[in-house]
Amino acid sequence: MTQTVSTVDVPEGTGTPHTPGRAVRYGRAVPFFVVPFGLLFILFYLVPIGYAIVQSLYTVERTGTFGPAREVFGGLVQYQRVFEDGPFWTSIGRVLLFGVVQVPVMLGLALLLALLLDSGLVKGRRFFRLAFFVPYAVPGVIAAIMWGFLYSPNLSPLKSITSAVDLLSADFVLWAMANVVTWVYVGYNMLIIYSSLLAIPAEVYEAARLDGAGPVRIAWSIKIPLVMPAIVLTTVFSIIGTLQLLAEPQVFRSFSSAVSSTYTPNLTVYSTSSIPNFNLAAAFSVVLALATFVLSFAVLKFTQRKGAVQ
Repeated sequence: MTQTVSTVDVPEGTGTPHTPGRAVRYGRAVPFFVVPFGLLFILFYLVPIGYAIVQSLYTVERTGTFGPAREVFGGLVQYQRVFEDGPFWTSIGRVLLFGVVQVPVMLGLALLLALLLDSGLVKGRRFFRLAFFVPYAVPGVIAAIMWGFLYSPNLSPLKSITSAVDLLSADFVLWAMANVVTWVYVGYNMLIIYSSLLAIPAEVYEAARLDGAGPVRIAWSIKIPLVMPAIVLTTVFSIIGTLQLLAEPQVFRSFSSAVSSTYTPNLTVYSTSSIPNFNLAAAFSVVLALATFVLSFAVLKFTQRKGAVQ
């Protein structure tokens, strides 16, 4: 028996949500959502970047020793000064060392906490999820001040530790700041990874248990590979944040003489603009932004290539 299906043409704009007419109506609404974001993106992202690039191409000249200052086009003069500035490149090497040690430790702790919350072994997961996230709600400056007092031998309630090890000395102050950053951002990264774990279908775990896999085997062979995109995302965010390190060294200058005005690249930019030398500070900023982009892009390409090989 043959069944005949009749089709009815639906006028444009009057169809159900699955008809082309309805899609056209939705298409007309797209600009109302895209245009506001586009304007804000241009005004607060592209325009400042363009302004910094333009400022970096100018230099200040004076007529005589006390003559009036005037801005003239200098081409790449400011960039030549950047590449000849030894303390700036030393500061970049310092934060790269900071990132090589601190980022894996922080993300390792975040992954471990996320796996514990997702394992079902922890009771009161809502409480611990909030407790782990609370340090991120503390402003970075406040966190640095709080930890600075804890590190200070004369002010710390942990005098037995601070008197034995000077955490604000030149040998330890970088890692003291790394502890502050880790304390603040572990919970933030943990939530990103934990959200990715919650998106894994329960059927995957059931199949693994039927094959005889235990909790550790499931975590290692299933959970971690499936949340790898979230781990890569947090890694890129952490690299960007490391090269932008400013609040912690700026605050720690009040506690330790080992932190100079050029201790980190962003602190160098801040100090240079305070002289003021906005043109050189803009050149520092452009070079730092390019270095951040290159490093983040290299990490993304490396992880993508590694994933393709696997």
